[in-house]
Amino acid sequence: MSDEIGVGLVGYGLGGRAFHAPYVVATPGLALRGIVSRDAAKVHADLPAATVVADIETLLATPGIDLVIVSSPDALHADHALAALAAGKHVLVDKPFATSLADARRLVAAGERAGRLLTVFHNRRWDADFLTLRALLAEDRLGAIATFESHFDRWRPVAAATWKEARVGGSWFDLGPHLVDQALVLFGRPLGITADIATLRIGAPAPDYFHATLRYRDKRIVLHSSKLVADHRLRFAVHGTNGSWIKHGIDPQEAATVSGHAPGGDGWGLDPDDGLLTDASGMVQHIPTLRGDYRLFWSAVVAAIRGTGANPVPPHEALAVMEVLDAGERSASSRAEVLL
Repeated sequence: MSDEIGVGLVGYGLGGRAFHAPYVVATPGLALRGIVSRDAAKVHADLPAATVVADIETLLATPGIDLVIVSSPDALHADHALAALAAGKHVLVDKPFATSLADARRLVAAGERAGRLLTVFHNRRWDADFLTLRALLAEDRLGAIATFESHFDRWRPVAAATWKEARVGGSWFDLGPHLVDQALVLFGRPLGITADIATLRIGAPAPDYFHATLRYRDKRIVLHSSKLVADHRLRFAVHGTNGSWIKHGIDPQEAATVSGHAPGGDGWGLDPDDGLLTDASGMVQHIPTLRGDYRLFWSAVVAAIRGTGANPVPPHEALAVMEVLDAGERSASSRAEVLL
């Protein structure tokens, strides 16, 4: 249809295959018109009719491309996004926004000059557990928050021979953007950060552990990840003046798309693991987890491009995440708090 937004996808690794292509196909108003990949057979196994091209230059020259999704390796995010903006395209960049704060600032400036939508895929804002937590905070069920722990742990004791295991910044730039973004959405900019970033697995090529404390005037926010955690069920531990909320388990949407399920259906985004709310009297209550739905991000992108809605993740919010990531690296290097 003439009013469809033509989409070009750069990269068909896990991000392109599980987080982007299925949602483009499932979102009304979007039409997938080209994919950059060196492995056309892999793409066609999932999307037999897809147009596969060898490089971003060919994609940008393809007629009918309005929105470019950058899901290439991290080190290429800035270059690919800048090229797409220069070609007059709207741009969605997978996390991390860039691999350096300087490149992130260049992207924000380029987006402003181009007058096109520039957004970042901080999809974890639409996780089931995070939506539940936001609702609890909005209802003041926990009172004033004193301490907050957010975990993305894994059990991957042997590093895989992939570029992702050797990515710049390691886990801090892989899983860290999710945890930092969620913390900023809930609590705003911290006063400072103290971070420990390390490589704990023998032979791992990049950091696979981080423990960062964000300092606020009246609370402490802990962001934690390790790939050497056999019991990696803990997701959130939030403690306030009215009670505590503990949540185990992970949002199911990633696992669903990785296994080949298209977004949608009655059970989509339903997390079977309740959180436990302990009130000030010690009474424990099971809190059903709200439905997660990454499709809300994608429908918001369509509305923003059409001028009928707001950018779901504005560039200045992505830049704020990058500022915390950069400060965390400097803190880990100096073994001291870095002010923000």
